[in-house]
Amino acid sequence: MRILILCTGNSCRSQMAEAFLKHFNPALEVESAGTEPAATVHPLAVEVMAEKHIDISQARPKSVAIFTHLPFHYVITVCDNARESCPVFLGEVKQELHIGFDDPAAVEGTEEEKLAAFRRVRDEIHEAFKKFYLEHVVQREQGN
Repeated sequence: MRILILCTGNSCRSQMAEAFLKHFNPALEVESAGTEPAATVHPLAVEVMAEKHIDISQARPKSVAIFTHLPFHYVITVCDNARESCPVFLGEVKQELHIGFDDPAAVEGTEEEKLAAFRRVRDEIHEAFKKFYLEHVVQREQGN
C-alpha cells in the first residue's frame, strides 16, 4: 500500500505521521512531502520522536512535485494549508483524506512551552494515525 502524507513545510507533522506509519508497519510504502518544503526537519520534531524511540534525524523535507505523477492508495493532508493547495495528481489516487493538526512550530514561548506543543501534537498524530492504520490498512488487508 502506498501512502503520501502532505503538509506545507514537511518539517514536523507530516514527518511524524510518516514515521509512525512506518513504525506500525515497515512494509507500507509511506512518503511525506510539502507544498512549500522547509530546508530541514524541525529539531523539536526530531527530539520528541526520539522520546518514542523513533529516529527521524536523517529525514529531509521533500517537494510534493516529485510525487504528483505516482499512484497512491491514500494522499493524506495534515494541515489546512496543504489541504487547500493540494496539487492535482497525475497518478491515480484512490482516496484523499484530511487529518488536521495544529502546527507546533507556530507556538511561541519558552523552549519548554514549545516542546510541550510538539509533544501534544506528536501524541495527537500517533493516536489519529493509529486509528487510520487500523481502519484503513488492517481492515483492508483483512478484506473488510
